[in-house]
Amino acid sequence: MPSLSQLNQFHSNPSISLAPHSTPKPSISLPCLLESSLKPIRKPLNSIHLPRQPLLPVRAKTSDDEWGPDKDEPVSGSAVAVALEPTEIQKLKKALVDSFYGTDRGLKATSETRAEIVELITQLEAKNPTPAPTEALTLLNGKWILAYTSFAGLFPLLSRGTLPLVKVEEISQTIDSQNFTVQNSVQFAGPLATTSISTNAKFEVRSPQRVQIKFDEGIIGTPQLTDSIEIPENVEFLGQNIDLTPFKGILNSVQDTASNVAKTISSQPPLKFPITNSNAQSWLLTTYLDEELRISRSDGGSVFVLIKEGSSLLSS
Repeated sequence: MPSLSQLNQFHSNPSISLAPHSTPKPSISLPCLLESSLKPIRKPLNSIHLPRQPLLPVRAKTSDDEWGPDKDEPVSGSAVAVALEPTEIQKLKKALVDSFYGTDRGLKATSETRAEIVELITQLEAKNPTPAPTEALTLLNGKWILAYTSFAGLFPLLSRGTLPLVKVEEISQTIDSQNFTVQNSVQFAGPLATTSISTNAKFEVRSPQRVQIKFDEGIIGTPQLTDSIEIPENVEFLGQNIDLTPFKGILNSVQDTASNVAKTISSQPPLKFPITNSNAQSWLLTTYLDEELRISRSDGGSVFVLIKEGSSLLSS
């Protein structure tokens, strides 16, 4: 019979199995078992199989849309304004209007300035976007302001030597393409009143560029008297400089009377008179036309450059 010490040795040795004919197994301690369980599993990536999941689109979230724009729409930042370069015609028009500065509608233009204006006009006429103006009457329709002319017949009117205290405020031509009428108007301004002189005419289309004009009526507008009298320090008349300072006291003394007269005269209708002269007609050739600029030539060869009322060219 085994002794007690031999039994203790038997139970303390885990490598000894009680099963009959069992093969001894290597001993594994508890610390070794824990260490092996904590080691990472090292396998090649191609040997790891993950479950296949559908791919979800990634979308940018904005304040307006919970999910933002679609993935096929580009996400743009702030809008960038692209300034368009002016066309060659726009550059020519701007250069032409700039060349009018200081010429007083052509009255004070020097020979060099006139030559420059003629060159710019020729270039614009070569690029005319409306080769048949009489077939585009909607473009002709409206009020046109005279910016420049070579017509010498207007120069005495523009010169202050003829009427020292009166200046020409505006010269315009208004075309009514539906009724085939033309009204030429000149507005005057003086120290006491403003008024206008106009002529009404009918026109007929004679070619794609040419119209025949026949004047039939003149109109003297009702003077609009001013409440306050404005008089310059001096005026030039017939080559002499006249001092008007002594007359200021006289004019100021009648200011109240002028104000009362203004109310009476301004209520009167304009004065109209017929034009019966059979020679009161002319033709006009439009050589350039767009939405804001018109160049015309008269039967005498004079050139007229007019700008449509409301155009930004008038403030250039």
